[in-house]
Amino acid sequence: MTAKDVISTHENLPPLKSVDSGMPLLEVLPHLLDAPGRLLGVSEEGKIVGVIDEVSLLEGLGRMIAPRDDSSVLVVESAPQDYSASLLARAVEDVDAHLVDLISHPAADGKLHVTLRVRTTDPTQAAMSLERYGYHVVESTRGNEANASILAERLASLQALMNV
Repeated sequence: MTAKDVISTHENLPPLKSVDSGMPLLEVLPHLLDAPGRLLGVSEEGKIVGVIDEVSLLEGLGRMIAPRDDSSVLVVESAPQDYSASLLARAVEDVDAHLVDLISHPAADGKLHVTLRVRTTDPTQAAMSLERYGYHVVESTRGNEANASILAERLASLQALMNV
């Protein structure tokens, strides 16, 4: 999903800080946080074609994190230099589960926390495999329990970050 996928059009806008319409949506977030009035222009060939505000960005990010009934959520911790998405995927797939998506974020102690959504309703085997690969599992939530609570927590974190 890109910046152009979440724009709304407005007439008679003042000059705005802008990003290219093809910029990945996750890269748009820091630009929006730095934009005056939290309103960011989206441009194509130097011309503003629309704007992104906090609501449209949250809606776009919400569509990127679609709920799944067949998935569990695990949060693992590692040193930043030990992080490897391919190794995490291998650990999960070693137990015939599949990595649906992941997002990494810094922890307070300088470590890295990685939230994994794994296609299995019971994350026990995936958690044990991740531990065998040297990752510390700090949280594990089963199937349907994961979707509502973890997605709500992610949305609340994003809203806090954006001061919405």
